[in-house]
Amino acid sequence: MNPFRPPANVPPDAPPPGAVRIAIPVAKPYATYTLIAFTVLVYLLQVLTQRLYGTDLPAQLGVKYDPAIRTGQIWRLITPLFLHGSILHIGFNMYALFSFGRGMESRFGWVRFMALYFLSGFAGNVFSFVLTPEASLGASTAIFGLLTAEGVFLFQNRALLRDQARSAISSLVYMAALNLLIGFSVNGVDNWGHIGGMLGGLLYAWFGAPYWKVDGIYPNLQMVDQRKSSGLLAGSLAVLLFFIPIAAMGFIWPVK
Repeated sequence: MNPFRPPANVPPDAPPPGAVRIAIPVAKPYATYTLIAFTVLVYLLQVLTQRLYGTDLPAQLGVKYDPAIRTGQIWRLITPLFLHGSILHIGFNMYALFSFGRGMESRFGWVRFMALYFLSGFAGNVFSFVLTPEASLGASTAIFGLLTAEGVFLFQNRALLRDQARSAISSLVYMAALNLLIGFSVNGVDNWGHIGGMLGGLLYAWFGAPYWKVDGIYPNLQMVDQRKSSGLLAGSLAVLLFFIPIAAMGFIWPVK
């Protein structure tokens, strides 16, 4: 008896063994480029006002300065993201944003990515406000948030990304630890801001980062984000509900 063979035009029920290509959601990193361009523009304005008036007007109006925040200037928990103290300072931060931001924005989408960036920066500046009286500025609070958010995203999707996730997580942990170590060994670095940014990015991503599953029928498979409709709200609430009460402590018990 001859074994049964299905007609040639009937697709198989399961993919053949080996690697299978799956479409991954992507988006153009316009938000990343916009953040970089705006930050550079603000830095040029800082340099210009120093030359013209002998003082850095944007920094005066926007650095994280605890006494000013306590008078009601709460925008200073966000505006330090766009201010920098030197060309090396802005160069390092914008290189990091360019390196990490493009890939993260392509996976998160521009709205969730922008929320991640600003909420991580907010979280870092809240920690700095509560735990150190020193004035501070720079986008590194948000950059550290991107690092931990990327780690959380890889961890939560490790079943799909496998070896790629393990390798990337190891690199991120090493990078974050090295930068924190450098920060604690150098004067003038806002380490509490970095730690707060990391925690903010972690919270946001744990509840709001893309959580992928494979959908479709072979060979038309694609990654579908199960948090596409809820991630922005869930991640944002997680950060705000955690850090707003901490910020209130800075008004009640000022750090000396």
